[in-house]
Amino acid sequence: MPKTSAKAAPIMENENVVELLSILRDNNRSDKALLAVLGQVTAMEKQLAAAVRELAAMRRDLAEAEKRNHPIKNALQKAVITMQAQVIEMRDKLAALKQSVIDGCKNAVQAFKDKGIAALDNIARFFKIRPILESIHTGADRAAQSAAKTVANIETISAQYHEAGKHLKNAGRALTGQEIVQDAKPNGLVSKTFSAPFRAVRACFAGIRNHAVVAVSKLKQLEEQAATRKPSIKKDIEKYTEKIEREGRDAPNRARSNPSPEH
Repeated sequence: MPKTSAKAAPIMENENVVELLSILRDNNRSDKALLAVLGQVTAMEKQLAAAVRELAAMRRDLAEAEKRNHPIKNALQKAVITMQAQVIEMRDKLAALKQSVIDGCKNAVQAFKDKGIAALDNIARFFKIRPILESIHTGADRAAQSAAKTVANIETISAQYHEAGKHLKNAGRALTGQEIVQDAKPNGLVSKTFSAPFRAVRACFAGIRNHAVVAVSKLKQLEEQAATRKPSIKKDIEKYTEKIEREGRDAPNRARSNPSPEH
């Protein structure tokens, strides 16, 4: 389970994160890519918080539907249970991501203290978060699709409810000799009310999915920065080879300029 310390405060306020960013700035190292990754984590946390608020609205709507014995109550109950599970799953994934980032910052700071600024040449090696980001992307996309399916289901049930109401009304009108109503009423306020939080949650999870995509791209930038700082082995070999060849060419000249003494 993710450590509770990861959830205690916004990631930008964590002491390890603050210290690492300070070290980078004090040593004229770019922190833009790392800040971008941290920004995406913060954005995902905000989207999840919004989804939690919408989940509370879903529960209130479900209680109202059950109170009124509305035909949609059974479908709504299943949808709320599913959405609650997906919100909890995403909460745990984001907590794991946040803790992993914090641990990465902590390890990077310790490496700097042990070996100096050169230890941060490949700072990307401290952040093994790509698998978590990919899992968040997959989970968020699945949850967004689930919410969209629920919205469609609510609209279908509401339409059927209105169609049944039309038939009952027409039965009564026929008995009193009134004109038959041909069209059912369009989905009204009840449908919009029940579907609204699911629409909002769909947007929240779509946002988390998109932020995960951006975070992966920013992580890639961080890795590319490390690659530009990493000495090229090929160039080192070429320099060493040139040195050997140069020394080989210079050897005869040294021999001629320093003849052996006669015996």
